[in-house]
Amino acid sequence: MIFVTVGTQLPFDRMIRVIDDWAGQHPDVEVFAQIGPGTYRPKHMAFADFVPPARADELTRQASLIVAHAGMGSVLTALQLQRPILIVPRRAALGEHRNEHQLATARWLQSKPGITVAWDEAELAQRLDQHDQLRPASRIEATAAPELIDRLMGFINS
Repeated sequence: MIFVTVGTQLPFDRMIRVIDDWAGQHPDVEVFAQIGPGTYRPKHMAFADFVPPARADELTRQASLIVAHAGMGSVLTALQLQRPILIVPRRAALGEHRNEHQLATARWLQSKPGITVAWDEAELAQRLDQHDQLRPASRIEATAAPELIDRLMGFINS
């Protein structure tokens, strides 16, 4: 199952439309999307405007791939659960965000293991065609290593 999430704050109809079209061409692949407050209503995949945190966690754990905007919450969750993630940065120039920070985030993340970036609609469809070939990164912990915390505390207290 592919789990798609746009986060909780802004619509991302451009991404949802491409994935819905792809899902229509691949009816054998289960896709569930959390679409947020967008105006586009999918025709070929299951969806909800929002899902409660427990349901989002369940969907993430069931997913063989996560597709998301370039939000760090989605990226960190995918890495913690060892799920490959395909990110599509929102673009302020297209009215999808207030600034272009997601482009910068995606540029920084694109070379990291387990993270794939689709820069436009055509590349998103191509990456979805390869969904079963995308591999997760090594698991990361939800908290910082004790050694890092100790060093930070030492620095703060000095």
